[in-house]
Amino acid sequence: MKTVGYTRRDFLKTVGLGAASLAVPGCASGTQQIPPKASMDKPNFIIIFTDDQGYQDIGCFGSPLIRTPNLDRMAAEGMKFTDFYVASAVCSPSRAALLTGCYPPRVSITKVLFPRDNIGLNPDEITIADILKTQGYATACVGKWHLGHLPQFLPMRQGFDSYYGIPYSNDMRIKRGDKSGPPLMRNEDIIEHPANQATLTLRYTKESIKFIAENKDRPFLLYLPHTMPHVPLFVSEKFKGKSKRGLYGDVIEEIDWSVGEILKTLKELNIDEKTLVFFTSDNGPWLSKRKNGGSALPLRDGKFSTYEGGMREPCIARWPGKIPAGAFCREVCSTIDFLPTLARLAGARLASDRVIDGRDIWPLMSGKPGAKSPHKAFFYYRGNKLEAVRSGSWKLCRRKKTELYDLKTDISEKHNVADEHPEIVKRLTDIMEDFDRELKANTRPPGRASERKKS
Repeated sequence: MKTVGYTRRDFLKTVGLGAASLAVPGCASGTQQIPPKASMDKPNFIIIFTDDQGYQDIGCFGSPLIRTPNLDRMAAEGMKFTDFYVASAVCSPSRAALLTGCYPPRVSITKVLFPRDNIGLNPDEITIADILKTQGYATACVGKWHLGHLPQFLPMRQGFDSYYGIPYSNDMRIKRGDKSGPPLMRNEDIIEHPANQATLTLRYTKESIKFIAENKDRPFLLYLPHTMPHVPLFVSEKFKGKSKRGLYGDVIEEIDWSVGEILKTLKELNIDEKTLVFFTSDNGPWLSKRKNGGSALPLRDGKFSTYEGGMREPCIARWPGKIPAGAFCREVCSTIDFLPTLARLAGARLASDRVIDGRDIWPLMSGKPGAKSPHKAFFYYRGNKLEAVRSGSWKLCRRKKTELYDLKTDISEKHNVADEHPEIVKRLTDIMEDFDRELKANTRPPGRASERKKS
């Protein structure tokens, strides 16, 4: 395994955050210190990230029963991505990919992390929050973290000024045999155990609005990874029993309300036109939960799978005056593209010592005529195993048998045409093998509890 000697601390030093701002115990990111580069011309960023939500579980993506007027309006005022992917079909790897701009095996987060695990996202990884802090951004994580629950792996050690949320999935416990539920944390302290999950979406929304209001006069990043609709499902009394889709629908409709409250706050504070908002999910629906799980239709399969239903997600981006209203993007994009795209928009530099798999998708988002996906191929990993690749409309799957689908005409992956196109199978097989070799030669280690803690 190839690693690099250039650390996150080194990167931050080279771009203007001095050592003194990194030496505060428990506050790795230099809270409240604004480097000279800070400028109010820089846009704000909000990433709303749900948990186990299916491709069809939004009105504008075809849900027949769930009402999402705020998300539908967000799409009407912004851009809807039809071919948008996360980099894993399960929680922790998907989150690692979003924050680092890398396929999960590259940063060695390839499985769901549990409270018994002693690993997490390596503190020497450079996250979106780290990069934006070099440009004077205030940064907050509100919601489910799930990239390591031990202190050295929590959000404030990964570039965030503050944290409010649960450290892992809502069906996990602090220790085996504990049936009380996950803890709620503020920064690195447990403030409620078990967390009252029925009020989490409400409280995440309140916390997010408070952060936005407090930072309206400086650029900010709000990362809002919702706990829901991961099972077990919880919803506040206001939304209980309101949906035609049962409890699952209630949960989605409360998240839609939350989106509406955040967008309303941006308008009230007169920062709507300087704020880019993303909405997407970490992976597809947990289909085995039946009525308590979502729908990926018309896609095949769901969570845990590298078929489309596991990794193609609903995505909406809105930025009035910058992203054309009512637009569609049918090019391949991914959460791994958030890091380089937001860095570009903030005028920030990327670290030059490491491979970043994501690409700048601003030409697509801004509606530039003729803009195409920057990805010649997109790769579907399940753990450390590369199971599929998409290039153009062709998708090759290599599991127990070889499968080839033309997603342009067969979005549901029903018709395996591998025998009819051996030349395409060969070309995509070569692409898969070449990329997997490169990735395995350039992986970086996870953080381990036995390793040093960064201040």
